Parts: sequence; structure tokens; C-alpha cells
Amino acid sequence: MSDLDLPQLEALAAVVAEGSFDGAARRLHVTPSAISQRVKSLETAVGTVLVRRSKPVAVTEAGTKYLRLAQQIASLVADVSGVDDGRSQPITVPIAVNGDSLNTWVLPALATLSDRMNFDIRREDQDHSAEMLRQGVVMAAVTTSNQPVQGCSVTRLGIMRYVPVCSPAFSRRWLPDGSSPYALAHAPMLVFDRSDDLQDRYLGAWGGATSSGRRHYVPSSSDFAEAVRLGIGWAVLPRQQCDRMNFGVDLVDIAPGTGIDVTLFWQQWTLRTPALTELSAAVVAAAAKELD
Repeated sequence: MSDLDLPQLEALAAVVAEGSFDGAARRLHVTPSAISQRVKSLETAVGTVLVRRSKPVAVTEAGTKYLRLAQQIASLVADVSGVDDGRSQPITVPIAVNGDSLNTWVLPALATLSDRMNFDIRREDQDHSAEMLRQGVVMAAVTTSNQPVQGCSVTRLGIMRYVPVCSPAFSRRWLPDGSSPYALAHAPMLVFDRSDDLQDRYLGAWGGATSSGRRHYVPSSSDFAEAVRLGIGWAVLPRQQCDRMNFGVDLVDIAPGTGIDVTLFWQQWTLRTPALTELSAAVVAAAAKELD
């Protein structure tokens, strides 16, 4: 560790954040060859490969502790230097947030802090965002895991309630005899991406059914809700998104009183910095107001 220097760690963090050596060079205002040399020197000093030269570049398991160290040092340096003099750049806080939370309640919380810090938001499924904490890619994350990642603390945020919905036209075509697990299992389903199992979990919990209908993949939270409104398929949507539309006009509650609940947690580094403390307080307060 005595052979490490700040530019090497800074280069490592930039390469992982930007996903390429060229992107890291632009971020740090140096040449790509300078970034490559710094990362190679760091790898030589620690005796192992720290990043995979893939597209995008990815941190190796051995590199995670050095990436976290780089992030921690950057946070401490930024907080010590401060931003009140009007010349220093605000600290950048990398966080992982699932698309539904980002689209409904997280962004308003971040907006209150945007004049004092920069956000590097990684959209990641809530079931997988803890992995980004383990890798050191982010400093905090909205996750479904209440088991703290090593070096992190956990705060329960609340419940994101998902409601089974479709458009009125979709209901008339695919559920003409009324809603049932069997009928829904044979109707076209909307899925966010290949890791999204909320619709399948709902079917299993409601009536033990297994989907055998067509699937449409729409990997955007706002477009996903719009696809439901347009009648492309049925899905479970966050209550907050449903509240933005008109039931009976835009949406039909497929089975009133049913749904699926996802408990969310906020995990953050135990390293306390003013920026991370302020961010966490804003997120927890917003969750207390918006989640069930």
C-alpha cells in the first residue's frame, strides 16, 4: 500500500466510472495513455489485475477494495476542501437506484441537494444493487437486502407496493370473462428486463399460476407505464405511478386488493462524510413520506 499514489487511484475510479480508458481521460483531462500507465502502475504495485479490459471496463474482484479506497479518499478530500469558496468542484456521489424508485420518489429528494453535490446515478434493479456496493462502484444504494454489505450500514426505507393493472381495452380483449390467475397467465405480459420477475411473482402469489403468454420487454420505467396505458400488455406498477393516471380511463385494477410488496432498504458506506450524511438524510426522509 505504501507504493500507491492518489493519481493512480483516481485513474482507477475514473476508468470504472466511465467504462473506458478514453472516458477516464476526458474526465481527468489527460491522455488515454496517461490513464493506462497509471492503472498499470497501480496493478504492478499491488501485484494483480484490477480491471478487465472489456467494453465497458469492469473492476475485478481484487480491484474492488482499491476502487472503494479510491472513492473514500476522493470523498474525504472533497469534503475537507469544501465548496463554499465557489472555486472547488462539488463532490460527486455515485449511487445505485432501481428504475421505479428513480421515476417516482428519489429524484425529488436529490433535487434538493443538486446545488451542493453531483450525482452519478447507476440504474440497477433493487435486487442487484447491493453488488455495486460490494464492488465499490457506488457509495450508497436502494436495495431489497437488509443484510449489510461489508463496510456498510442499513436503514429500512419502506414498502414499494405494486398493483396489477392493464388498460381498459386490454381488459376487454384478454379478460372478457373477468380476471382470474388462469386468464392473466395467458395474456401478454410486460417485463422490464430479463431480471424482472415481479409479474411472475405476482401470478404465483395470487393464484399459483405460471405465465404462458407472450412477453414484451420494455427497459424504461416511464415507458413501461406508458406501454401498460397503451394496452401492449399487463404488469404490476408502483402505486405511485398508478396515482399519476386515471383508473377507469387509463388503467384498470385487474384484481383489486391484490398486489405485491417490495421492502426497500438504504445501504451506505459506514465512512461518514458530510455529503453522504446529507444525501442519506434526504433519501430516508423522502422514503418516509412516499413509501407505504
